[in-house]
Amino acid sequence: MPQIYVQRDNLDETNAEFAQQRLKQPVFLNSVPKSGSHLLRNILRMFVPVDQQYSADFIQWPNLQQHRIAFDPEHPRLSWGHLFFADASVIETAPASRILLYRDPYDWVIARARFILSEQFQGNIDYLKGGALTADELLTMMIFGLPGKLPSLNDIYELNAAAWLGARCHVVTYEELMQHVRELDASHAENFFKRLLDACRIEMPEDWRERVRRGSSREKSATARENLTGIGIELPKSLGAHHRALVDYQAPGLRTVLGYA
Repeated sequence: MPQIYVQRDNLDETNAEFAQQRLKQPVFLNSVPKSGSHLLRNILRMFVPVDQQYSADFIQWPNLQQHRIAFDPEHPRLSWGHLFFADASVIETAPASRILLYRDPYDWVIARARFILSEQFQGNIDYLKGGALTADELLTMMIFGLPGKLPSLNDIYELNAAAWLGARCHVVTYEELMQHVRELDASHAENFFKRLLDACRIEMPEDWRERVRRGSSREKSATARENLTGIGIELPKSLGAHHRALVDYQAPGLRTVLGYA
């Protein structure tokens, strides 16, 4: 698997500033990569005792069997990862409350390109950082993938998101998560986080807003857009009409299934 380099944060120390309640059952935060995984994880870390946080790794299909203990109902833990929908993953995560996070595929294309270009990502496609590609060419590769090296958009969304919609899970989109983090004092934010915590079987404490503020601090996320370094290609802020059409061609019906169209 590719190597992702991030600096250690101090959120475990921040966690100790709040009174914590014990998890009643395992919670697994499953997400499409580059959809706000660290943001959601860091927020929920503020609501769970540190000794109940399974921080050994991001759980994925290749390492699932090494981390089955994360879903042990006798020792509930909060864990996170990017896990395919398959027989083993559904069975192993069955004891857990599953939270599914994804973002609009149109925006994901740019986020994926930005991350792959950054110094925080190292893998078998580092040569893409050499400057030989235009932004348009790179974005096209993010959509269609590279044979044997990079899965296509549809490959990722099919098993990391769409298929899980046919299973028991609580869905969170990156867009609504960001909206409610920015508008914490609004009633709709309270309703959103109440539903999220209920799905995790965590009672909402009175100081929930401060916990969300502390956990959602972008400086604590090494993979937040402004914290990525070494990006040598200027990417657009939003996907143009041509590449949006390519997304719809490569993954027809996907955005409708996910609730974006």
